[in-house]
Amino acid sequence: MARRRYQKPTPKRRGNQWSILVREDIVIDGQRTRKNTRVPLGPSSLTKAEAERLRDDYLASINEASVGIGGACLFRDFVRIYERDVLSVLASTTQERTRSVLKNHLNPVIGDLMLREITLEVLQGYFARLQLTTLSAESVDKIRDVASAVLRAAVDYGRLLVNPAEKIRLRLKGRRLNKSKPFLRREQFYALLEAMEEPYSTMVFVAAHTALRVSELAALHWRNVHEDSIAIEERFCRGDWDAPKSESSQATIAVSPEVIERIHRLRTVEVVIKAGRARRLVKVVRSDGPDDLVFQSTYKGAPMRDNNVLSRHIKPVARKLGIGWVNWQVLRRTCATWLQQAGVDVKDAQGILRHSRASTTQDIYQQVVAESQRKAVVKLSAYTKDVVTRPIVVV
Repeated sequence: MARRRYQKPTPKRRGNQWSILVREDIVIDGQRTRKNTRVPLGPSSLTKAEAERLRDDYLASINEASVGIGGACLFRDFVRIYERDVLSVLASTTQERTRSVLKNHLNPVIGDLMLREITLEVLQGYFARLQLTTLSAESVDKIRDVASAVLRAAVDYGRLLVNPAEKIRLRLKGRRLNKSKPFLRREQFYALLEAMEEPYSTMVFVAAHTALRVSELAALHWRNVHEDSIAIEERFCRGDWDAPKSESSQATIAVSPEVIERIHRLRTVEVVIKAGRARRLVKVVRSDGPDDLVFQSTYKGAPMRDNNVLSRHIKPVARKLGIGWVNWQVLRRTCATWLQQAGVDVKDAQGILRHSRASTTQDIYQQVVAESQRKAVVKLSAYTKDVVTRPIVVV
């Protein structure tokens, strides 16, 4: 079917109202077809100029340049294409969350709209209403991200020429206005280690001292642990093995002797686990060959699931200590902030965290803390006093 032509029909008085005849694309049984539809504009008491303005308003979304050749495809039909071609190559956790958002939020609202009908006005109105519900700001952000990802794929496939979701504005009410994000102070960190059992205590220790992501911790093999470094080769997340997150993530990083010592100590650790009504003593590391995992589940020696470790072993202990906001991201941010407090150059910190840009390390992960601010104030005071104590020389 040829691409739709620009439309500007002349309004006609028919009975007691103004109307125009418009060509519209519709989908019937998966096939796109074109249909002429008479659209009422308003009462016949309007002037012709007023009727023409109403016509232009109605045809704006139809004639706008953002409509691609395949813009008559329904949103829910294109979602199937997106899930097949794009979503299927992403991480399983991303797939689960995206499918949930599409099923519960986007398809029920805009699923029956054609892609060309999904304008910024439509999306902005939807998200304005969405922010009045009980959904958190993070959930609304995620829904916007999914909508934008699907429509971005529509642009890539030539169905749209621009992505209307890129200009959606969300209000700040209910969001965290303070850019400071939580991290563990040293006394909190060591209290958490003392209260946790192995091998989870060592997982937390390694995460906070190396900034390894939990998927990288779960995929760490004994062959990756060297005398003074750790090599990141792959990642494991909830059943899926994959390459590291990015090219910069696949690297060998320097680590302290304490980290290497703590990892090797796992070979000698035994823990008590329940076996029905009985209890038995098992090794934390069942097998320590080069291809065996460093962190193994205590029951079967299988790879660990990050959500289970967090919900069953880390968060319960943290809540008892009054630090209920601990998660894997907090541990990674903790490492970044400690590097800053220790005076480590930002480029070196970037290498340890394996970010592609130093700005990510500095602006997002490293947090300005009270101690740093106090040191800055002391330096400022010393700087100003130095000027006051100098004799004034009149030239």
